[in-house]
Amino acid sequence: MDMSAFVLLLFVPLVIFALIASLNALTFPRLKRTSLTRHNPRLSVLIPMRNEAAVIAQTVRSLLAQDYPNLEILLLDDGSEDGSAEIARDAAAHAPHLKVFSGQPLPPGWLGKTWACHQLSEQAGGDYLLFTDADVRWEAGALTALISEAQRTRADLLVAWPTQIAQTWSERLVVPLMAFSILAYLPVLSVHHLPWPIFSAAIGQCLLFKRTAYQQVGGHAAIPDHILDDMAFAHAIKRHRLRLRMVDANHLIQTRMYHNWQQVRNGFAKNILAGHGNSVPLLLLSTLFHWWLFIFPWCGLIIGVLTGQAAWLFACLAAILLAILIRALTAAVSHQRLLDAVFMPVSVFLMTIIALQAIYWHFTGRREWKGRILTNKG
Repeated sequence: MDMSAFVLLLFVPLVIFALIASLNALTFPRLKRTSLTRHNPRLSVLIPMRNEAAVIAQTVRSLLAQDYPNLEILLLDDGSEDGSAEIARDAAAHAPHLKVFSGQPLPPGWLGKTWACHQLSEQAGGDYLLFTDADVRWEAGALTALISEAQRTRADLLVAWPTQIAQTWSERLVVPLMAFSILAYLPVLSVHHLPWPIFSAAIGQCLLFKRTAYQQVGGHAAIPDHILDDMAFAHAIKRHRLRLRMVDANHLIQTRMYHNWQQVRNGFAKNILAGHGNSVPLLLLSTLFHWWLFIFPWCGLIIGVLTGQAAWLFACLAAILLAILIRALTAAVSHQRLLDAVFMPVSVFLMTIIALQAIYWHFTGRREWKGRILTNKG
């Protein structure tokens, strides 16, 4: 390949990503603790749970310790087989504003989570509906901070990105790529101020709706079989010309999604194809693109050293350093380990394994999560 073409094809996307990451580092809002106000609208915290015995007690206790005064907490037991409901009730210690109820059987055409969330929304009485997960941890003042931010920004849907706790090697190398994909590829200012749905992002771990907005976009009944219900809602909010806002949870909201490589692999594999429009060619193209940016320069560096081609050597070295800088910057913004940025090629390789598993599941129809077969709907 001609050197000028190589530099152009490699550095143009890296420079664009570096600029976006730098802009987001300066402009991405941070959730901050704040005092209660006189106007505290009714808030419904809605949690679907299926086999969450290991985490639900801590989650319940963290929610009951919140200072927000006008609050109800609803948990739906979605066919758990590990006593999750009983553990949640014990942790609640008869708190009057926390209720646990059993979900109805899964009807045809629905996914388990969307059906559970739909049932929760029908039970909720809040002016604001907060959909969250059973493994999300709430620091003191987190709910007050969320409502304050939603009111300050007049958000119809406020998406808070929890601080991801990553401990094992697979978590550290894969989970932070969620933040990388947002912070390096999507300017938050475009999400906030441009009307087109392509400038959207969301994460189901913390979706705070105005009730009126949730009803206006049709709620979960409008997306019964969508695996990425969070992204479907973000797009719907934009299509209805409503206000989508994002905020970094800044340690006030934290979660540990997975605990080992098998969980990481399966968890990301169930979503990655839907995130590419259920297009296998697009997923393969995305995989090759990331190999080109984050793995090929290392190969080129080795070739440059072995052949003594100084131009190739320095071009690849510059690309490697820029890629590490981008990954480190997104790690700093999302409260992850900076040194893990050096292992970005390994992260891309692991994501390739995840992509291949997703493709295998797609063609065999064997995609399963928590004992249920998932459809291919995005």
